[in-house]
Amino acid sequence: MGSDCLKVTKYFLFLFNLLFFILGAVILGFGVWILVDRSSFISVLQTSSESLKVGAYILIGVGAVTMLMGFLGCVGAVNEVRCLLGLYITCLLLILLAQVAAGLLIYFQRDALKAEVSIVVRDLIRDYDPVNQGKKSIQDAWDYVQEQLTCCGWTGPQNWTENEILLNKSLTSYPCSCSNGSVDLQPKSGFCDIATNKTLSVADWPVYTKGCMSNVQNWLQDNLGIILGVCTGVAVIELLGMVLAISLCKNIHREEYSKVPK
Repeated sequence: MGSDCLKVTKYFLFLFNLLFFILGAVILGFGVWILVDRSSFISVLQTSSESLKVGAYILIGVGAVTMLMGFLGCVGAVNEVRCLLGLYITCLLLILLAQVAAGLLIYFQRDALKAEVSIVVRDLIRDYDPVNQGKKSIQDAWDYVQEQLTCCGWTGPQNWTENEILLNKSLTSYPCSCSNGSVDLQPKSGFCDIATNKTLSVADWPVYTKGCMSNVQNWLQDNLGIILGVCTGVAVIELLGMVLAISLCKNIHREEYSKVPK
């Protein structure tokens, strides 16, 4: 009976650690995605937000350690190595505490992140220059956001009146990525000209009237929710893994004790 219980616990622990390893890879993937993405709003933030970069590196570190612990747990469970299981339980507890702290930090810093996003976007709009190759990737990312979310500016197209290039043109140009489709065959980035000799206003632009703030904040909220959800799932598996590892250690000890000659 004791031997059967040991086998069941061992294989359950192996399966849990295999899942643990996979979820660790997912967390690591989130961190790498934040650092290397160049086609969405993340690329706008990562070049201007230090907190986002730090968060990405934390996710990569936690994901890598989680994968390592999943591997060690699998090896310890299959080979019934008590010292390895003991190390696994200790490290698992430390990772769990780190994840709880990181999750609370992300949750309570979400308002600060929204404020930081607002500053980053307003600065980007004010300094937007199609001929500036040094900021091309950031500007292309914001153009992509405006085009895909069918919005213009942060709170509205009036934010673009702070751009020096557009002011110098007496607002006879507008951001092409804001185009609402009423003008045919417009490029997806840079500024588009309106053929006129008089000074125009934002109301004369063929652009979307809705700002991107609510859509971007909802996008951030959804993605933070996914990350927190994955971390919560990993935490639950870690707790189950610890319970199974402790149970396996006890069963191994009981099995070894029963084999000692009396």
